[in-house]
Parts: sequence; C-alpha cells; structure tokens
Amino acid sequence: MNKELWDKCVAFHGHSCPGLAIGFRAATLALELLGGAESARDEELVCVTENDACGVDAVQVITGCTLGKGNLLYRGTGKMAFSFYCRRSGRAVRLMLRPLPEDLDREARRRMILEAPAEQIFAVSTPTRPVPEPARRFANVTCAGCGETVPEHKVRLVDGKPYCLDCFVPYDRGW
Repeated sequence: MNKELWDKCVAFHGHSCPGLAIGFRAATLALELLGGAESARDEELVCVTENDACGVDAVQVITGCTLGKGNLLYRGTGKMAFSFYCRRSGRAVRLMLRPLPEDLDREARRRMILEAPAEQIFAVSTPTRPVPEPARRFANVTCAGCGETVPEHKVRLVDGKPYCLDCFVPYDRGW
C-alpha cells in the first residue's frame, strides 16, 4: 500500500475508515487493471460510482475524477460498485465489493480492505454500460416559476414555459 497516497486520501476525507479504504483499493486497482492509466487531468479517465459513500473521496484523490470535470458520475443503485473507463485505450473495468466478514471490528475491517488480496475484496468484471459521453455545455434558461437560471436540459415545459425541477409539478395522476 502507498502510505503517502493513503494519508492524502485521509486528509481529504477527514478521517480514516473502512469506506475510504474501499475507494482507495478500488481506485488503485482500477488504475492497475486499466494498464497504467494515470490520474485524469481532463476526462480521459471516467468513473461511474454506484454509491455516494466515503470511498468516492478516495476515488477523486487517486484518479482525478471529479463531478466538476464531468468524469465522476453518480448512478444511485446503492451498490458498492465502481466502473472505470479509460478513453485513450478503450479499456474498462467494474469493481464490485464482495461481502466481507461481519465479525470484524472497524479497524480490522479497514486493514482487511487495504491489505487482503484484491480478489478477496472485489469481484472484477467488464461494465455492461458503455463509456459515458463527454461532458457537454448547455444554454441556460430562466425558470418561469422562481426566476432562477437552469441549464436547458434540466427544465420541463408547461404551457410552453420552462420550469426548473424544483418548480415543476409532475402530471402523473397518482401513478
């Protein structure tokens, strides 16, 4: 384990925990499996995380994937899974956390995640979804309800007027 990199992740996250260790192992393993892919300066490396837990912070630190750059995407399945895509090589990998022993205390769990062989921690597969398209810029429009600006792909039209998702009232008739 790269102690300096782990310490950098802990400093960013604020504390050491098993969740951070999951992201640390996922990110370092993904870079290894993708054939030496480097941290992303732009969008050449993409991560789709299926959770919004502690480990995502380590993924950001190690891979350079961030929400702001558009190369860290959240897909809320709740699974402790991460899909990594390297745009340059076309390679991709999905890492799904395997069930861990329930009888471990917090520190033993963290140590196991960081030190056990990778195959004991993650199931490795190829993502079933294609690499996400690069981030796009959209024009802003003004919401007819609150008057705030919002990107055009996030509005809903009602009587020809744009409404942000906060102001829009869905018409689903209770279904």
